[in-house]
Amino acid sequence: MTRRIHKIDQPVSAIGMGCWAIGGPFWLDGKADGWGQVDDEESARAIHKALDMGVNFFDTSDAYGAGHSERVLGRVLADQREQVVIATKFGFIYDEDKKTVGGTNVTPEYARWACEQSLQRLNTDYIDLYQLHCGASPQEAEALFDALDTLVKEGKIRAYGWSTGDVASARLLAERENGVAIQHGLNVLDGTPEILDVCAAYDVMSVTNSPLANGLLSGKYGPGFVFPEDDFRGAGHVWATSFVDGRPRPELLQQLDAIREILTADGRTLVQGALAWVWARSERTIPIPGIRTEKQAAENAAAMQYGPLTATQMAEIERVLQRDKALS
Repeated sequence: MTRRIHKIDQPVSAIGMGCWAIGGPFWLDGKADGWGQVDDEESARAIHKALDMGVNFFDTSDAYGAGHSERVLGRVLADQREQVVIATKFGFIYDEDKKTVGGTNVTPEYARWACEQSLQRLNTDYIDLYQLHCGASPQEAEALFDALDTLVKEGKIRAYGWSTGDVASARLLAERENGVAIQHGLNVLDGTPEILDVCAAYDVMSVTNSPLANGLLSGKYGPGFVFPEDDFRGAGHVWATSFVDGRPRPELLQQLDAIREILTADGRTLVQGALAWVWARSERTIPIPGIRTEKQAAENAAAMQYGPLTATQMAEIERVLQRDKALS
């Protein structure tokens, strides 16, 4: 399974590796924003496993680990740069030494500086997809996109995108010649499906984050599970909506139980079923589940062998969850 992203010459695997987790511990506004401790060598093995199983799309950010995720990717992918597609993000202000992130900067000057820093950490002379990671006003966005167009002309980036769930912002990006992808949250239980309409209208790609609801759709976390405060899911972030006070939301667990049999049909694991749902929503989607172990990389990549859920399975999920036809 592959996808085509405008301005990027090579085919892109229909699933990417989300690289937030491999960034290790860091703090956003005083709260843990990573996925706990991480082993860089295990991260390297996970990346190699993903590559071996046909994954060539890697999504990171300069904010993940305050630069550490990019450094890990740059080291591991150095000898395979031409075979992979690297997407990173910018816009958050970070301190690599203190491992802190806080505030944003969307000025053209900052974008150029941030791009140069990411190029160094990623050990490359170009970034395939450079994405704005935070909000911006229409006026700020237009000035920023002009600057990104210059980076395209200089060969430092191939194209750009915006990580946003806001429809108006998505349209602004999609109207630009070099604006080729919207990153947004979407999974079988939650997300911003309206962004898919923008992607279809403007012929741009959906880089789909949180396809596993930050791990909830893996089925590993029952009602008694509590994440520690050194994991963003237990740190009290208001935007971490799949978990409250470190616990999986009970109503989401109930919904997952109700559709478990459908998602695991045809031999799929729960994770693979959740990814298959995303693919069935649109042929433009590239889900980017977070990966930090070889086992996770293998399970996620193997989902491509099964492909998307069928129309019948999708309709049955809507019926069971008693949702309207907004998702159909």
